[in-house]
Amino acid sequence: MPSEWISPHDLAALWLTLKLAAVTTVVLLILGTPLALWLARTKSRFKLAIESVVALPLVLPPTVLGFYLLMLLGSQGPIQALGGPALAFTFTGLVIGSVFYSLPFVVQPLQNAFAGIERGTLEAAACLRAGPWDRFCSVMLPLSQRGFLTAITLGFAHTLGEFGVVLMIGGNIPGETQVVSIAIYDHVEAVDYASAHVLSGLLLALSFLMLFALYTINGRIKMVLP
Repeated sequence: MPSEWISPHDLAALWLTLKLAAVTTVVLLILGTPLALWLARTKSRFKLAIESVVALPLVLPPTVLGFYLLMLLGSQGPIQALGGPALAFTFTGLVIGSVFYSLPFVVQPLQNAFAGIERGTLEAAACLRAGPWDRFCSVMLPLSQRGFLTAITLGFAHTLGEFGVVLMIGGNIPGETQVVSIAIYDHVEAVDYASAHVLSGLLLALSFLMLFALYTINGRIKMVLP
């Protein structure tokens, strides 16, 4: 991209945003897959409470979530009081905040995908002496491809557009915690609409392409799967 279109500071913000979205999506898949599987299969009386906690970011103002995370991860928080590091205003803090904020966008598609797998299919695999891990890898994963694609796309795309949470917990430190959404806000405040247009257009195009690819791939998978 020509240097006159986008400044080095904006390029740094764009790179940091993509890095944050990628790391957050990987962490969410690692943590969210077993949680979604448990929610899809459990009959525990705590299921509704945990589902409500997972879905909280859908209705909770981002600044509220960011504020409590700031209290938890900041220099006066309980983590540092116990001898841990202060994670606020760091990339690690951004990842933690993003994981909480994008949690339902990964867990819910996976939970729906796992819940749609018939128990008879898993029981048949068990009768063929397939262990739990084998059943998950050879039966559940192939049948839940659409759920994983949706979870990856939504988790990544949702992290790209975060503003309130990352501003509260990461601040606005160029090159360290300044993501694209905050950089756009800075440009608008400075009445630099040209730079805001460039960054906004990049996010708009990237988000559209990701969703278009998701719907296209999911449509093809639907045609292939019985």
